[in-house]
Amino acid sequence: MARPVMTHVALHCRDLAKSVAFYREFCGLLPVHERRDPATGAAVAWLAEPGREKEFIFVLVSGGPERSRAERDYSHLGFALESRAAVDAVAERARRADCLIWPAREEPYPVGYYCGIADPDGNAVEFSYGQPLGPGAEP
Repeated sequence: MARPVMTHVALHCRDLAKSVAFYREFCGLLPVHERRDPATGAAVAWLAEPGREKEFIFVLVSGGPERSRAERDYSHLGFALESRAAVDAVAERARRADCLIWPAREEPYPVGYYCGIADPDGNAVEFSYGQPLGPGAEP
């Protein structure tokens, strides 16, 4: 049996342009494909990290429902950063933009140092350093 390979994650959003701008600004994702579904009128944007356009895509689909996140809901998208200072910088930008949900904090391994911010639809996006994944991963 062939081994499955994860290629994308897709989320609905209420305002596609606002969501694309958020993921560009905070996550460094760039649009690699956009289209409108003629049958439904839904707009779709594919975003990717530069250089990873054929490995993993983040798909945003317009027309999503409004969401509310429960106080202890820790579901999120995760992005690794190269340093604690980079986490602090994202947290400060998010605080100024009024979208910080989890101030920067340290948790025992494997969680590391992280903060969380809300995208325009209320989805949590975590930025971390010191997890066993991505930049800052322990050898």
